[in-house]
Amino acid sequence: MSESYSEKDVHRQVSELETESATAARLFDIRRIIGGLFVVYGVIVTIAGIVASDADIDKAEGVNINLWTGLGMLVLGVFFLAWLKIRPTVPPAVEPEGAGD
Repeated sequence: MSESYSEKDVHRQVSELETESATAARLFDIRRIIGGLFVVYGVIVTIAGIVASDADIDKAEGVNINLWTGLGMLVLGVFFLAWLKIRPTVPPAVEPEGAGD
């Protein structure tokens, strides 16, 4: 059984693979992972700073370090996610076979 593919079928399959590759490149962009983790941890640390006791604040010489660190983490996480939205990942262009000849 020999399988024969028409040129149209090959082009369709190639375009489907390119679409899947672009989706995978955007999904696993490091900015998404870093931004998401900073936002999640920033929320946790900010909540810890909001509910901090006076004894905890006194240990840090009067500075609510959890609150400020959590807010900083939130800002950094939102920065990474905004950067991802503003400048999305562009997958590398595939050079057609024989183009370099």
